[in-house]
Amino acid sequence: MRAFAELLDRLSLTASRNAKLVLLRDYLRSTPDPDRGWALAALTGDLTFDAAKPAMIRKAVEARIDPILFGWSYDYVGDLAETVALIWPRDPDHRPNREPELAEVVEALRTAGRGQVAALLEGWLDALEPKGRWALLKLMTGGLRVGLSARLAKTAAAMIRPAAVTEPPDPEGGEAVTPLEPVDASDIEELWHALTPPYADLFAWLEGRGERPSADAPGRFRPVMLAVAIDEAVDFDKLDPADYAAEWKWDGIRVQGVREGGTARLYSRTGDEISGAFPDVMEGLAFEGAVDGELVVWRDGAVAPFGDLQQRLNRKTVDAKMMAAHPAAIVAYDLLAESGEDLRALPLVERRRRLVALVEGGGGERLHLSPVVPYADWDELARLRADPPVGAAAEGLMLKRWDSPYLAGRPKGPWFKWKRDPHVIDAVLMYAQRGHGKRSSFYSDYTFGVWTEEGALTPVGKAYFGFTDEELKQLDKFVRDHTIERFGPVRSVRAERDFGLVLEIAFEGLNRSTRHKSGVAMRFPRVSRIRWDKPAREANTIGDVMDLLDAIESGGGRLSRAIG
Repeated sequence: MRAFAELLDRLSLTASRNAKLVLLRDYLRSTPDPDRGWALAALTGDLTFDAAKPAMIRKAVEARIDPILFGWSYDYVGDLAETVALIWPRDPDHRPNREPELAEVVEALRTAGRGQVAALLEGWLDALEPKGRWALLKLMTGGLRVGLSARLAKTAAAMIRPAAVTEPPDPEGGEAVTPLEPVDASDIEELWHALTPPYADLFAWLEGRGERPSADAPGRFRPVMLAVAIDEAVDFDKLDPADYAAEWKWDGIRVQGVREGGTARLYSRTGDEISGAFPDVMEGLAFEGAVDGELVVWRDGAVAPFGDLQQRLNRKTVDAKMMAAHPAAIVAYDLLAESGEDLRALPLVERRRRLVALVEGGGGERLHLSPVVPYADWDELARLRADPPVGAAAEGLMLKRWDSPYLAGRPKGPWFKWKRDPHVIDAVLMYAQRGHGKRSSFYSDYTFGVWTEEGALTPVGKAYFGFTDEELKQLDKFVRDHTIERFGPVRSVRAERDFGLVLEIAFEGLNRSTRHKSGVAMRFPRVSRIRWDKPAREANTIGDVMDLLDAIESGGGRLSRAIG
């Protein structure tokens, strides 16, 4: 565990992307199998333990120290793993002679029953130093939070590949040097769903000791092609409208629907299988191949607002009533494979032609075609973007070169996204809560509200990003200086008509909500500006917010820029 703990600690304290890649690359090069494979699985989110729960960890530590002291400590630190790692008192009579290895911990947790995990946990915590305890608890709960995405971890794995391998000398010819082709994250993603931890065959291939693992498993995930945000001030002067197809950027979630050799699967854009939550979609697809598109709720022949789809997200299973009320479908905009043929190297215009033929020829009742938006020039397209005729379900436009192949990752040039401007309101800071990980010592999660007719504040959302590190320090100081009440890790901040901090909040959409006191729920709220200059009394009202919601619902989803 020591090397793994050191890796997690250094990753969590390193801000640079390239430095993180080097740290993980060096760890994967120097760590033997199977430890490095289990570490890679943990960092990519492919390693979970059903028997290890946070409640069990709290119960174990409260059996060794006073629960009130632990509660105060947890409140101050803000992170369960870090708190337990620092406060855990060893039992000197039952301390093992050595620290456990990562593979030993993983194998034990994979085979242990729920009743056995507590004893294993206590023994390991007694054997480890604080840094090792922290890594152990992060591993068990699955919340590593070290600033490393799954794709970045795969990029680091690709970096261990040497430029060449040297064969042992033979009696006659001496050493033979065999050059190796470089590998990138997309090559690994292509294989990922055919691999299982701890990935011995993957590392053998990367190091030139074995053959490339087969990616021909039916129903596999293909690495997705992503768009870059267009720079309106620069890019349009360089682009020819005739070279690009325009499509609506549907307000759903990116998915990949695959039916191959009797295997049917639905993947998110990150490769997580979500088939079980959308059985109606899987039953309604009738093609042989792999389709790239947007998962939406399809009602009355059109895409419903994103709030309808939210009713079905993050569910492992769904009942017939939910499926009937919120029927899901795929709006398809690309065809990656058809009848065993890989189409990704073909230009978009050819893939599009075959996609149209597939959908119109009977791709299934849950598959619909994303139409191409006709336009003459960028000015006309800008007018369509500002006031789309398709309703609330479009959050902007996509621009795709007609001659572009389907390339994994985010290449600059072939695909652009041109999102509509977000809504913006001015709200007053009401509550603040400590963050997690690197933010555990800062109040970084902010609940904000708007004024009611009675002159009181009602919460309308919560934001925890959109500000710089320097602004975070300023916000944290304001919270500490103007706290009026405490509720565990939450602080109530002074907020009155004549005193309060106004935050400019940007968000993508509004939905009615019976779960929220205000009656509305925001989509992707974030702090776009701190209004140190604006008096709290001039923040927006709940009437402003409801007027905007009415405009969205009655006006076809037109997004006014700002209110107030």
